[in-house]
Amino acid sequence: MDPVQASLAAVLGVCVGSFLNVCIHRLPRGQSLASPPSRCPRCERPLRWYHNIPIVSWIALRGRCAYCQAPISIQYPIIELVTALVWVLIVWVTPVGWLLASRLVLATALVVLFMIDLEHQLLPNVITLPGIVAGLAFSFVAPPGPVDSLLGIVLGGGVLYAIAAAYYLLRKEEGMGMGDVKMLAMVGAFLGWQAVILTLVLSSFAGAVIGVAMMGLQKGSLRYALPFGTFLAVGGLIAMLFGDPILAWYFGFFPAL
Repeated sequence: MDPVQASLAAVLGVCVGSFLNVCIHRLPRGQSLASPPSRCPRCERPLRWYHNIPIVSWIALRGRCAYCQAPISIQYPIIELVTALVWVLIVWVTPVGWLLASRLVLATALVVLFMIDLEHQLLPNVITLPGIVAGLAFSFVAPPGPVDSLLGIVLGGGVLYAIAAAYYLLRKEEGMGMGDVKMLAMVGAFLGWQAVILTLVLSSFAGAVIGVAMMGLQKGSLRYALPFGTFLAVGGLIAMLFGDPILAWYFGFFPAL
């Protein structure tokens, strides 16, 4: 990988990650992303520009507000670092072009959805619905193409909607939110119908393993909410980056196909 491209991806990624922290904090609360300017949530004093340098400011301030010394969550530098690493990885495996732009947009959305669902069990429409439109728009200039994109939207939304409807008919209670339905439809719009299946398999497996582990640790039952959107985000990212070799490996067991 070109070191210049990697460095640029890292710098842009960490800056985008800083903005994602704003989205993760404000979107679930229905707050504007533009105003007020960044401020300490405890003392509410506006932060200066040098308090907002990604990662560096958190380290320099030792994880505390410069004014009231309230702790600043380590989540902030982690999100910035993770976003930078994801951007570098995408640039590493994707040639420059519309496909690269498409993948960066999807990965950025998945990072936000991962954290919001993990913290609030919420997948905001303001991300998933425009994401579906963006994925379909990108499909006209990059893989998977508009036909596969449309099939991905229908399959992604349809499968989870059918599962949710069946669960409600059987148990008379909601087992899955419509946010998950729209999120998988968004993944399908960007990646196509085959990646939808792979994303669903990967996320369901991860959810089952972690769910059983939590049940064992808490000595309870599985009757509690698991943030399935977090697993969809991880599954979607894996499908985006490694979907082709995974599917090629799988179909290698069926040469007649």
